Amino acid sequence: MIDKLNIVKQRFDEVSDLIIQPDIIKDQDRYVKLTKEYKDLKDLMAKRDQYLEYTNNIAEAEEIIADGTDEEMLEMAKMQLEEAKEKLPALEDEIKFMLIPKDPEDAKDVVMEIRAGTGGDEASIFAGDLFRMYTKYCESRGWKTNVIDLSEGTSGGYKEIQFEVTGADVYGTLKFEAGVHRVQRVPQTETQGRVHTSAATVMVLPEAEDFDVEIDPKDVRIDFFCSSGPGGQSVNTTYSAVRLTHIPTGLVAQCQDQKSQHKNKDKAFRVLRSRLYDLELAKKQEEDAAKRNSQVSSGDRSAKIRTYNYPQGRVTDHRIGLTLYDLSNIIDGDIQKIIDELSLVENTEKLKEASEIF
Repeated sequence: MIDKLNIVKQRFDEVSDLIIQPDIIKDQDRYVKLTKEYKDLKDLMAKRDQYLEYTNNIAEAEEIIADGTDEEMLEMAKMQLEEAKEKLPALEDEIKFMLIPKDPEDAKDVVMEIRAGTGGDEASIFAGDLFRMYTKYCESRGWKTNVIDLSEGTSGGYKEIQFEVTGADVYGTLKFEAGVHRVQRVPQTETQGRVHTSAATVMVLPEAEDFDVEIDPKDVRIDFFCSSGPGGQSVNTTYSAVRLTHIPTGLVAQCQDQKSQHKNKDKAFRVLRSRLYDLELAKKQEEDAAKRNSQVSSGDRSAKIRTYNYPQGRVTDHRIGLTLYDLSNIIDGDIQKIIDELSLVENTEKLKEASEIF
């Protein structure tokens, strides 16, 4: 392992030198990438220092014990050896995980889409609840959210809503939320007090950069139409809303959030680019069964990843069999504990796959 850590140290020294070079500082894109790499490598260097300390302590203690002439030093050496050997395995696991190449998608911003599935008006209300849950969670993480397009439900909530999330490592965190979410509760529209089951689909698309996906303008049909919903005097008076149709794939993206036609067009192209990128990403990840099973894109309630049961106050994530009796806090945006458990399962799998390398 020390050989691998020494190779990483060479890269750390190289990056440390690069980020102070004037030509690098002028190139903002490269500078941002290098400073992020520097931070990640700096964390690994701290673990390397710990690793060297423990291995040196073990070697030093074993030398003193082998000599055996100094009674007082012998006792201290045994304690030092025991402590280092106890802490080393956990540190090695941490380092192994840090040495696994990170998924470049994880650092990307995302476009999230929530669609009401089975359940009529109640499904739209639930889609609104999920939107509120995610916006509150994003706010707690210091991430920014920005609505791109929405279609309101007849009794509240949304038939469909799309929004951007920007921040640090957004896709790596929110990718676990993709799939069908199911709710069991007495709907607001129910007069008999019976519990109904409804569903909403969550899609999480990594936001593609210009260089990730090239779109030929000839392949895109652009339609302009009047905005609907909130927006002031310009609503239904100017053709500011934009709908893009990618002819080769049939994918559609639209935006009516901004009063400016130009801004709506830019946003719609970002969504279309992300949809096309996600399409390509899905092809590459077909062999990764665990991931694709969580990326459910149907409103069918049978293809569920999570159930929110109001009568029992519980939330169950079916992928890992996790049940928490904390529904009120979770629906209020406190989903970190679920994401942590899902991340732990994924990281454990990554360590198993990487065990041969080490």
